[in-house]
Amino acid sequence: MAIMKNIKTFPRTFWIANIMELFERWAWYGMFILLALYLTGSTDEGMLGFSQEQKGVLMGTVVGLLYFLPTITGAIADRFGYKKVLIVAYIILSTGYLLMGTVKGYGGMWFAFMYLAVGAALFKPVISATISKTSTKETASIGFGIFYMIVNVGAFIGPYVASELREISWNLPFIMASAMILLNLILVIIFYKEPPNERVEEPLKKSIGTIFKNIYVALTDIKFLVFLIIIVGFWTMYNQLFYTLPVFIEQWVDTTRIYEAIYSFWPGFAQAIGTDGGTILAEKLVNIDAMYIVIFQVLVSSLVIKIKPLNTMITGFLLCTIGISLWFITMDGRYLFLTILIFAVGEMAGSPKILEYIGNIAPKDKVALYMGCYFIPMSGGNFFAGLISGNVYGNMSDKVNLVKQEIAVRGLSIPDISGSFTQNAFLEKAANMLGMTRQQMTQYLWETYHPQNFWMVCAGIGLFTVISLFIFDRLVLSKSAAE
Repeated sequence: MAIMKNIKTFPRTFWIANIMELFERWAWYGMFILLALYLTGSTDEGMLGFSQEQKGVLMGTVVGLLYFLPTITGAIADRFGYKKVLIVAYIILSTGYLLMGTVKGYGGMWFAFMYLAVGAALFKPVISATISKTSTKETASIGFGIFYMIVNVGAFIGPYVASELREISWNLPFIMASAMILLNLILVIIFYKEPPNERVEEPLKKSIGTIFKNIYVALTDIKFLVFLIIIVGFWTMYNQLFYTLPVFIEQWVDTTRIYEAIYSFWPGFAQAIGTDGGTILAEKLVNIDAMYIVIFQVLVSSLVIKIKPLNTMITGFLLCTIGISLWFITMDGRYLFLTILIFAVGEMAGSPKILEYIGNIAPKDKVALYMGCYFIPMSGGNFFAGLISGNVYGNMSDKVNLVKQEIAVRGLSIPDISGSFTQNAFLEKAANMLGMTRQQMTQYLWETYHPQNFWMVCAGIGLFTVISLFIFDRLVLSKSAAE
């Protein structure tokens, strides 16, 4: 009853902000969960045919910048007003998604994605600030609980709808994303009311200068700086969910086994999520993570609520390391349901505790200042995740590169992939030259070149993060407490 009473106190703007967050996450994750596939897939199927290295650099640098920009765009919103900034953000986002679905060259995609990132960076701080300013001390906890639930609902629905649309045409997921943002533009113009806010009248240049000065002050706390550097490791590992796993599933995992397993006890569901060929698309399997979060986040949060944040992070990050490592060790896709569950439980336990921990270790008069640095390790994590999913995965596990190695070892010659000789044509030609079917070639490459060894990279990053956090707790924090 008390919860319902609190819910009824939220103003209309609170609910409008949550609906806009739902549509924005729907659009973003609908695009982002497909992006690695879209960038690297064969051009004869409507994708762009970039290399893994190009994909990694593009995604890592742009998304890394996206997570850093809110430190600046928040000041812009405070200066010019939330509603105006949201309108500008939605115009950029809606046109940005359309542009991303239209351009074909690497330079054009870079510009389009960077343009979209600016819109996303304008949006991010405004919505979270709106939730904060339309809540009270008594309702803030449930308010942000509703907000994060909405985030995950959007993150679950968007990829599923986008996956269905991409089977028709690869342009449609981008059109869908643009349409969701246009709905937000209508909502903000008609229904959004500027929340109570002390407008900042000082020059924008001075406000931004103050922000960077504050970040510098926070980072001069060596313990805090070390903590943020350690957390970069977690986000680097975590983001392989989006940067690498879809490509790995597409290249190596036999999803017919998952389809047949589901069909054996629930034929209708298997047909609903599967393809006509009896497979399940990679992005739908990756999206299981969001499904688990929607179902289990409240339960996991309640189980760890009384555990020290640092201990919860160590346990959560270790589970993530186990889960993500297991993704890559087998071609049998049936295990993904279990391994993604292990990863999701770790994510649900550890990730939310990062912000709570920052609030706990910050000096009482600098809590907001330290909280403002929350996105810095996420920015760094995306950047390094891009490099690993590009150069490292490309060299160790990318099927196209491994085929090139095998062709060279055998002294054979095959044309390079180009506009007239697509990736699919390349793989088909290589299989014929090797005297194998495509499936036999995949099995041969797996047994000969061991692309599954990419798990060692993810495990190494995760274990280094966990061990570093443990040492940080025992040596740095314990020593500080003793002093």
